[in-house]
Amino acid sequence: MPQLLHLDSSADLETSVSRAVTARFSDVWHSLGADHSVIYRDLHRNPPPHLPTSALHWAPHLRTPGEIAPPEAEALQKELIDELVSADVVLVGAPMYNWSIPSTLKAWIDYVHVPGITVPFDGPTRPVEAKPVVVVSSRGNQYGPGTPDFGADHTVAQLEQVLGTALGMQVFVVTIDLTLASRVPALASSIPAAEASLAEAHLAVTDLAQRLGAGTGSPQPR
Repeated sequence: MPQLLHLDSSADLETSVSRAVTARFSDVWHSLGADHSVIYRDLHRNPPPHLPTSALHWAPHLRTPGEIAPPEAEALQKELIDELVSADVVLVGAPMYNWSIPSTLKAWIDYVHVPGITVPFDGPTRPVEAKPVVVVSSRGNQYGPGTPDFGADHTVAQLEQVLGTALGMQVFVVTIDLTLASRVPALASSIPAAEASLAEAHLAVTDLAQRLGAGTGSPQPR
């Protein structure tokens, strides 16, 4: 049974662009067949707590004698890692907050990025290597090559480093620019570009859901 792990992290529960685009991916995934299941975590509505101790940064066998983790925190860590490992495809809604990721998403990362369990340290421990992960990142302005703020987006780069370089996942990035164009007067002239960016994102996630969904189940047309 092809399984999608869908994470949202936007604090906007009504008009979030990243939520709208990840929902499109999830809808297409469901449409591929009744066997295409989804595990959904809303990291804003039910945020994982910050790590109670740095001991959770390490696999139990790599901790020093004085590093002890609360049982409930270890249980949550195992639950989150098991969800990640069991999924065939992962979908992450990651709006840019102050040029980086929401703190709730960072907390999730801190639980699942664990040397000796999900990241190689003293052995070839990389259970999610090559697993597809789709990152949907909405940004209030433009941050692409040639724009004045190019290089200031620390959202996508951070996720590519953690999910791609460290965990070894296959990262697909879909960005939506100028999400503040209709709210900030100085960006009003960019509303058509914002609408075009959103339309392109919907097309991109539709295509990715169809292709990745077909790759984990029966063949589907592109």
